[in-house]
Amino acid sequence: MIRVQRDDFDVGAELGRLTGGNTAIGGVCVFVGLVRDMAPADKKGADKVGAMTLEHYPGMTERQLERIDREAHGRWPLEETLIIHRHGRLEPGDRIVLVAAASRHRQAAFDACQFLIDWLKTQAPFWKVEETPEGARWVESRASDDAAAAKWTSTERAATK
Repeated sequence: MIRVQRDDFDVGAELGRLTGGNTAIGGVCVFVGLVRDMAPADKKGADKVGAMTLEHYPGMTERQLERIDREAHGRWPLEETLIIHRHGRLEPGDRIVLVAAASRHRQAAFDACQFLIDWLKTQAPFWKVEETPEGARWVESRASDDAAAAKWTSTERAATK
């Protein structure tokens, strides 16, 4: 299940829909991303962030998220997955993203959830603008995000079914 939306989401309700009636699921791993009030520490001139606006290309964004989701299902024995990503203006503490992976066994759920968020961060077409006391600025990609995504291209990290 993939959704790109402006509105907030209820994590409990979303997980209930994801797992409802599927008694083959033995574990669900969940990641919820939130807006921080400070730019990352590794960013030069890190300072207070009052809000963040996320932009995307409708249609293209969903297709790319579906591709990432299919890749996860091809790597791990997953029962269900969920990706919800918000767009628009968000303030510190607001939820940005919900990623969940459900499987018969916990390790597949853990690995798939981490893979999904790592690839989403680097391959999904979202653009972010931070509002700071010095004015608005585009958020650049981070080397640490690229390194996290790159580990999944290694053959020893790819899981077998």
